[in-house]
Amino acid sequence: MSSPSDQDDINLFRQEIGEVEHITQDKIIPVTTPTPVAPPRNNTLPESEARLADIYAPSELVGNEESLRFRRSGIQERQLTKLGNGQIKIDAELDLHGMIIPVAHQALVDFIADCLNYNIRGARVIHGKGWSSKHHKPILKTKLNHWLREMDDVLAFCSARIEDGGTGALYLLLRKNKKK
Repeated sequence: MSSPSDQDDINLFRQEIGEVEHITQDKIIPVTTPTPVAPPRNNTLPESEARLADIYAPSELVGNEESLRFRRSGIQERQLTKLGNGQIKIDAELDLHGMIIPVAHQALVDFIADCLNYNIRGARVIHGKGWSSKHHKPILKTKLNHWLREMDDVLAFCSARIEDGGTGALYLLLRKNKKK
């Protein structure tokens, strides 16, 4: 129970604040929406624009709840299983939620470079499941599935455990930095 002085404080607070309107909110709505950027139109592109066109290249769409798994030749299945079970230490994380494709691609490239620079072997990338996208499709998840397979420094990746993002995030196993 509250004491009389507590009740006086509450009454004074209510008197100072005045009427309060309760607002029901069950989710956060983004303030801005990413602006889509159209891919280049011609086939004779300079190298930088050709790489940009590749970023937009259509990839086989993966499902919102689909689990992803990939390992390079030479990486044992047991190592991939350990990665998927969360038995490999995760020392870095990148969250790509709400990013447009070219921004997400550059963020990923920079993130992998930083991980290699700091000799980080285990990392997590959060991409989301695509439920908030315009057509409720996992565009970033699909792109990551494609991009990560092309990066030689990524030895393996798989969908995270449910407590770490489930099918909306990936664990990465990265190559050791030979320069360090």
